[in-house]
Amino acid sequence: MIQLGEFHELIIIRETDHGIYLENDEGDEVLLPNKYVPEAWMVHDKINVFVYLDHQERPVATTLKPKIKRDQFGNLTCVEVSKFGAFLDWGLEKHLFVPFKEQVIPMQKGERYLVFCYLDLETERLAASSKVHSFLDNSVLTVKPFEEVDLLVSNHTDLGFNVIINQLHLGLIYHDEVFKPLHIGDEIKGFVKKIREDNKIDITLQRPGYRSIEPNAQKILDRLNAAGGFLDLTDKSSPEDIKNRLQMSKKSFKKAVGTLYKQRIIDIKDDGILLREE
Repeated sequence: MIQLGEFHELIIIRETDHGIYLENDEGDEVLLPNKYVPEAWMVHDKINVFVYLDHQERPVATTLKPKIKRDQFGNLTCVEVSKFGAFLDWGLEKHLFVPFKEQVIPMQKGERYLVFCYLDLETERLAASSKVHSFLDNSVLTVKPFEEVDLLVSNHTDLGFNVIINQLHLGLIYHDEVFKPLHIGDEIKGFVKKIREDNKIDITLQRPGYRSIEPNAQKILDRLNAAGGFLDLTDKSSPEDIKNRLQMSKKSFKKAVGTLYKQRIIDIKDDGILLREE
């Protein structure tokens, strides 16, 4: 079956005045309109397309790549608000519809919103919702401690930032784990720091424990090379200064400096750290 909101590799079977028809292995067909037909093609060629509904609510294929697909989260711009709901730019000719009931706050034209794309089973149309947390599930986890994960920043809370993990789970980055500016919709890498008994997931942006030493040591070494071999930071520098300049905690900074010193890469001075000459 050719699913709406998904990418499919289909076979070209015939040409018509409106475009070319594509088919899957089960014999299901969909039209690729003329505007998306490649210059060179032959019957039986395979082509990768995205399938959705056109303005007449008919399934059609396109070679354009949407910003999100079905069952996926993304940060999209509102381009229109009507009496029926809002419409978001997702990179296709027909905009993605958001019903009023699926808006956390009323959407406004020109603003960006984190949404989830889903198939409305009642209307059999693709739609989006900004109630993103209702589409996340932590009942059965697919991640483990210390694992590197893909993150999508969801919202700011009193504790820190909620994040969507691997497009599946909800996690939290506490304020004291944030060493660089974060914004809703940011796509970043992180690590599972801890999984609690209630399956709540704590996320860190640095490798947990001893694993954080090596990347941070490399970061300091890169900064030393860029600064001509000297960095005016010491273990007496304030945590805020270290955080602002290196995007790491003071504890991580001290561990990284210790690693570089033990490997005889740097000398520690009263007013900073100095890269040793080879």
